[in-house]
Amino acid sequence: MNRSDDLLAGLDDIDWATLGHAYGSAEDVPGQLRAVCGPDEEARDSAFGDLFNTIFHQGSRFSASPYAVPFLARIAVAGPAGARADALMLLTRLAVDWHDEYDLPLGINTATWRAAAVSPEECLREYDEAIAVETDEERLKNLREARAYCAAGHPIDAREGALRSYDAVRAQFPVLLELLGDQDPEIRTRTAYLFGWFPEEAATLLPALLARLEAERDPACTATVLIAVGLLADHDPDGRLRHHLDHEHPLPRWAAATALTRVLAAHPAAAPGLPPVERIAAELAAFGARPAHETATAHNDGDLRSYTVRSLLHLMPTAENPDRILLQIVGVLPRIEGTAVVPRPLAGLTWNLLDAVFEPAATAPTFAELSPGRRELLRVLADLLIADDFQSVPFGSSLHERLTWYGLPSTRAALRVYVGLPTEGEDPDAPLLDPWGVSHNR
Repeated sequence: MNRSDDLLAGLDDIDWATLGHAYGSAEDVPGQLRAVCGPDEEARDSAFGDLFNTIFHQGSRFSASPYAVPFLARIAVAGPAGARADALMLLTRLAVDWHDEYDLPLGINTATWRAAAVSPEECLREYDEAIAVETDEERLKNLREARAYCAAGHPIDAREGALRSYDAVRAQFPVLLELLGDQDPEIRTRTAYLFGWFPEEAATLLPALLARLEAERDPACTATVLIAVGLLADHDPDGRLRHHLDHEHPLPRWAAATALTRVLAAHPAAAPGLPPVERIAAELAAFGARPAHETATAHNDGDLRSYTVRSLLHLMPTAENPDRILLQIVGVLPRIEGTAVVPRPLAGLTWNLLDAVFEPAATAPTFAELSPGRRELLRVLADLLIADDFQSVPFGSSLHERLTWYGLPSTRAALRVYVGLPTEGEDPDAPLLDPWGVSHNR
């Protein structure tokens, strides 16, 4: 397949006008796919931008989304050189949204996802039950319109709609598997990144990924394959992950430690065959404390230091000395930088860190009574977090409320006094406003 006619065979057999995307009818999707296959690079980039905003709009998938998947898969395999990597990235987003922002380091749980999804048949049944008892004419009209929308094939439940695209991408694996042997390392890397999100296909994907690992020489691709293996495996296959802890390049060493962490956390029965927790943690911490590298994997939007902190947190419960791992985490925190997807990752990580190392208390112990790791953690947070971080963290919860839960000082000024940092310029009585406009003082 190397002509646009071949890549888009069957495109006009689909009634795109009856399908929908974020802005209504999907009748414009064929034109966008044709532009993606065309020779005009500017038009191709514009078409990809349109597709990201229509069939994948801020993470939402629509009735047209799975229908575009086979064409994107063909483009990834044999499309114009400038379109193949973008097609793979769009396939990944159509399949799993931004799951690496909240499902790492353990990986995606498809069983829970499938169990929670509400099928179209269930939706129609619920609409019929509601229509049968509704007496208000306006609400009845809305219910009938919503039922008709569902009956026309448009997803009502977001989880079910996303699964349609996920399974459509999964169905393309016989075609996409060959990309692990592509000459372009970027294509190999993006393919490995995609495969790590499909645990139901582990029996097929793991042998292919391990074969790639044996032949791969590109550090970023090697690291991405290692993480994918760790996300799919329930053990260390033939000791491949352990072996890469001694790789000459730091990125694959980090990836091997990351993969081993996931295997250990998700499958504790595999622990006797894995390296000691301290060995894994040391490799993670060493990478997290290094200056930023030009090469990275795409995981966590490239924020590998936050990914490292998440992994270290999963190692703490099984470590002989959890406080030592906490000190390693603290060593990484000052180097964390924001990304386009998560501009303030430290504010979100703080919630997880506090939950992992503190117990609910009415009042704070003296600072000297805390373990070294806890003392250093609070010092770093008091130094790095800004006033806005104390107002809110993800999901609308106020950081100061969490600090109060653990009996800790809940304003930045008070926390800095507690840990012994200067407070010049800090207002100790400044009110903290949460996202709902409620003022709090401590």
